[in-house]
Amino acid sequence: MIRPYIRRTPLVAVDAADFGLPSSPLYLKLEFMQHSGSFKARGAFANLLLRNVPSAGVVAASGGNHGVAVAYAARQLGVQAAIFVPSITSPAKVDRIRAYGAETVVGGDRYADALAASQQRIAETGALGIHAFDQIETLLGQGTVGLEIEADAHDADTLLLAVGGGGLIGGVASWLGGRMRIVAVEPDGAPTLHAAFAAGRPVDAPAGGIAADSLAPKRVGDLAFPIIQAHVEPEVVLVTDDEIRRAQVALWNVLRIVAEPGGAAAFAALLSQRYRAAAGERVAVLVCGGNTTAVNFSE
Repeated sequence: MIRPYIRRTPLVAVDAADFGLPSSPLYLKLEFMQHSGSFKARGAFANLLLRNVPSAGVVAASGGNHGVAVAYAARQLGVQAAIFVPSITSPAKVDRIRAYGAETVVGGDRYADALAASQQRIAETGALGIHAFDQIETLLGQGTVGLEIEADAHDADTLLLAVGGGGLIGGVASWLGGRMRIVAVEPDGAPTLHAAFAAGRPVDAPAGGIAADSLAPKRVGDLAFPIIQAHVEPEVVLVTDDEIRRAQVALWNVLRIVAEPGGAAAFAALLSQRYRAAAGERVAVLVCGGNTTAVNFSE
């Protein structure tokens, strides 16, 4: 249903040696080239097309990319949208939300604050809430990334994915169903899935770091977590802010890819060798977002 509204983003095959790593096959799924600048457009369109939208329109809370995606999808489908974002959201993302014509409400320090404000608006107006990750339609939409990766990199052994609330990794894991090894990557300042694995359930975790506007929702989603438990490696790879920055620089220097911090986090695990590929292991990495202001990526 969402196929007419999204791009089938390219997958590039390179040699890990291009990045100073031991030579091995490496696939990069360039989802930052998706409409609205991230994979989030998939879940946004799935919500708008699979659910009944009332006359009050839709409301979403977001660290940034989900809000951009909902604003874009709403504009394309002629739906009124209000997007709530915290003060940590990057100016690039706030500007894109406004450019797509959505009402934009900035307030609070973290995603949880924006979510609370959005829920109040939903209660007052009867608008349709579109959750960034903890909603079936969102999981279904994000899962189409897995469909494309499996088709275009069918010989990949391992897929590295960045995790925030778990909507992406939960959706992809649902599609792949164990047919490809999935490794989760998180900033060490926002270890939501790491904390959930340790506790055996979603729990509150720190929500900081350079990628806080995309990978720091406080806790992983209740819907995604059982799927993740069943199909994702239990050892989450944690990366530092400096390692994420180095990954951004490397993607620019080698492939002229401009990735936001959250979009480069999964690659940071490989580049820092916090995830070490075995000899001959074919690794795929999702570069999931590119909504960032101009950055000097030169070393």
